[in-house]
Amino acid sequence: MSEHTDRTADPAPSSGTTPGTAPGPTAGGGRSGDPLRGSRTSGLWAALVAFGLVLVLLVVFIAQNTDPVLVRFLSFEGETPLAVALLVAVAAGLLLTALAGTLRMWQVRRRVRRDRKSH
Repeated sequence: MSEHTDRTADPAPSSGTTPGTAPGPTAGGGRSGDPLRGSRTSGLWAALVAFGLVLVLLVVFIAQNTDPVLVRFLSFEGETPLAVALLVAVAAGLLLTALAGTLRMWQVRRRVRRDRKSH
């Protein structure tokens, strides 16, 4: 059925509100009574499935990149599997990006607070 047909199939409440806006489930199957609506549990399930897929891909990446490589950083030098070196580089990049973003958010919040006090 089309969305337009679904709306006209349910009689409008006499209070003048539109179907699906009343609190709680509606007898006519409005939006608030939809058993397939999203919930925290379904969101958690989707996040766990996505995390599981990323974990599987990560394990495959590590298993395929076990060749030892020489890594030099400043005066440090060592040999490590390629996958470990790449994952450490990615983690360091993520941390630096998070730090830069955090500093920017603090700067904007401080500016907003200062502007609110001056007005």
